[in-house]
Amino acid sequence: MPIQWGEPSIMDKFHLMTVFVAVAEEQSFSAAARRLSLSAPAVTRAISALEAHLKVKLLIRTTRHVRTTQAGHHYLLDAKRILLELEFADESAAGIHSSPKGELNITAPSMFGRLYITPIIVAYLKGFPDVNVNALFLDRVVNLVEEGQDIAVRIGELADSSLRAIKVGDVRHLLCASPDYLKLNGIPLCPDDLLKHQIIVSKAGNGSCSWQFEQQGVKQLLKLKPRLSMTTNDAVINAAVSGFGITRVLSYQVAEEINSGALCTVLTDFECRPLPIHIVHQQGTNVPNKVRAFINLASIQLGSDTRLKTGADAET
Repeated sequence: MPIQWGEPSIMDKFHLMTVFVAVAEEQSFSAAARRLSLSAPAVTRAISALEAHLKVKLLIRTTRHVRTTQAGHHYLLDAKRILLELEFADESAAGIHSSPKGELNITAPSMFGRLYITPIIVAYLKGFPDVNVNALFLDRVVNLVEEGQDIAVRIGELADSSLRAIKVGDVRHLLCASPDYLKLNGIPLCPDDLLKHQIIVSKAGNGSCSWQFEQQGVKQLLKLKPRLSMTTNDAVINAAVSGFGITRVLSYQVAEEINSGALCTVLTDFECRPLPIHIVHQQGTNVPNKVRAFINLASIQLGSDTRLKTGADAET
């Protein structure tokens, strides 16, 4: 007979959420057990109880790793926000930190900062009048310690394990061109077809002219010679919209142009894995309330933004 799981209590739900977040982040049941100082069977039972309670499959186990289903990805974002809010509520009730005040330094990629972080900063400042914010929007990785930053938004896999990170979404690498350009020059059907097209490249970030593709686990690195190189993502998007050629950008950067039909995506069957978006800050038990308050607000707003969901979580 199948195991019958009873309705979990509120405290049990927090425990199950905590276990699920650990498994999803570690992509391993055994690693999650070590992180939480639990036995591996206890972790397995917790995930089974949670899935039985929700009546939905949250995780897929393969021989290599554990990954979230699409429902699991969305639940992960919600669970992390709930657990973070619980932590903040406990600290607020205990009076550990005073009301947010002082200077808050935030860094993010240029275009992401303009489109997504600026509105959050404005809302934060309206809610906390005793805080001033200094925003540093640059298309490079900023060292938090050396450059005096409290919080950073990072797009891509994290290399610095000394930072505490909260995942708030994913973005895709997209190849885009205008409908007029594709009508005139044809639609590329495989990466090698790009060698016959006009390529537009942004020098923001790493500015690489070598684009990586993947299909059925097979990766391909294609070195391209651009007809046009520009220093900002906004500029290459404008050039693509004007019909000059094909460019490669992140999905959030062209969400409006794709929705309006100004740009079309190509070679979507050859996309690499989506890139995660994290809010990061330095590790420590005495994180200032000004930092915690901003992370709370940003994680809720970014985590619920549909433009930062890839729609392919079950496949990644």
